[in-house]
Amino acid sequence: MFQKNEFGYGQGGATISLSLADAISVPHKRGWRERLREYCEEIDLVPDLGQRIGSAEWFRGVLTCAALCGSALYLSPSFAPIPGVSEPVMTGRQFDEARTQMIAPLGLGGDTGRHMAANDAVVPLKETPERPQIDLTAQIGNGDSFSRALRRAGVSETDTSQVMDLLSGSIGALTPGTRLDIRLGRRASRNMPRPLDALAFRAKLELAITVNRANGRLQVTKIPIAVDNTPLRIRGRVGSSLYRSARAAGAPPKIIQAYLKALAGRLSLDSDISSSDEFDMILGYRRAETGEVEVGDLLFAGLERTSRKDVNLLKWITGGRTEWFEASGVGEQRGQLARPVSGRQSSSYGMRRHPILGYSRMHAGIDFAAPYGAPIYAATDGRVIYSGRHGGHGKYVKISHGNGLATGYAHMSRIVADNGDHVRRGQIIGYVGSTGLSTGPHLHYELYRNGRTIDPRSVKFTVTAQLAGNDLRRFRNRLAELKSLRAGPQEPMQSAEKPRIKLSEEPKEIAFLPDGSKKELR
Repeated sequence: MFQKNEFGYGQGGATISLSLADAISVPHKRGWRERLREYCEEIDLVPDLGQRIGSAEWFRGVLTCAALCGSALYLSPSFAPIPGVSEPVMTGRQFDEARTQMIAPLGLGGDTGRHMAANDAVVPLKETPERPQIDLTAQIGNGDSFSRALRRAGVSETDTSQVMDLLSGSIGALTPGTRLDIRLGRRASRNMPRPLDALAFRAKLELAITVNRANGRLQVTKIPIAVDNTPLRIRGRVGSSLYRSARAAGAPPKIIQAYLKALAGRLSLDSDISSSDEFDMILGYRRAETGEVEVGDLLFAGLERTSRKDVNLLKWITGGRTEWFEASGVGEQRGQLARPVSGRQSSSYGMRRHPILGYSRMHAGIDFAAPYGAPIYAATDGRVIYSGRHGGHGKYVKISHGNGLATGYAHMSRIVADNGDHVRRGQIIGYVGSTGLSTGPHLHYELYRNGRTIDPRSVKFTVTAQLAGNDLRRFRNRLAELKSLRAGPQEPMQSAEKPRIKLSEEPKEIAFLPDGSKKELR
């Protein structure tokens, strides 16, 4: 049975229940809190200012950024100084009392501390007394002279001239760093320079000189000092670094450099030396009985190798020229063509297609690929006969070596050797570049015979020094003498006291009494 009601026709109570549920599900009116929450969730207050420039959303982001910056500036702390309580200004009496507890340097007067008034025991001096003598030390500087050093130390012109006259012919130029011990005596008045009472210095390693004033005159005393001239031998294992191992063994840097330079003429320092080899160097060494030493030049350079032939080189003078000779008496090879640059050969001598001109032509030399600015060395000794621009060669140097032989070096970036210079084998004459007809940095190297180019690889010329006769006998005796030395310093010499200043009479200490008289103190 159907019944009619305000919701329409239905079947009993079930219809009424469904109609009420539909009525309840109708959305009710939202409050302002919900609308605000939904607005805040939808709006973007910090958009990307790099996107949609000029839109409402972009301006909203600009306002947000400006508001945040303004808030940060407004809330930033102040950097103004914090007011505090200042100390009251001291009175004069308080300031004097504070100064009594201070220690001021002499350079600022040294007037701190508590002062007491003078009593009857204090007698003012008529004049301030001077010290009886002044002991000081001076040194000879670079480019300095003995007389200039004396005058700079306060010695009068008269005494300096007397000392120079007394020592004329006895000493030469003193080495820089020589120490001068000087004693200046009492002078008659403040307007006069102090007289020289004593002077002592080391003129040479084996000679000390003292000058003393006796009976008003200067007298010179020469003190000979025993010197041991036995050379010093230094040995050790090469290890990971020959230089570091030699330095650890006590070899000076200049000796190690001379040693490496001597070996470089006989072998490759990179590939011919192993860590198990042992270096052996003997150098000039002078040791005085007072303890001072002088290190001379390298005399012997040896290398004992485990898998190859040992190297024994002795410095020897022949024909007015100092050279390194092997143990057999064979000297240095002079005139041998050296590699002009460190790099691989990139082009050979002969016909080829020119990379720039595009046709085949004679390539009158060989090319070495090398980085820009790499040093270029003279192949052997000679004289520079051309230096400058040379057509397609660019910056070019040509060296004459005598006997019709000459070498040329092209495409340099910078030239070091000038026209007319005499150069030695291995001397830097320029730097790798790409001037002239060149596609990149490299060295074009040419060899001339009687003015015509030839293949540089086809010529090798050497001039080897060879000892014979008495020279060879003396050479071998000297070599055996040096190799008989044991490594390290020899037996220490008996120490001697270093010469000191001696005066004709000991200085006296003088006290000034209140009545103005003087008294000598013992």
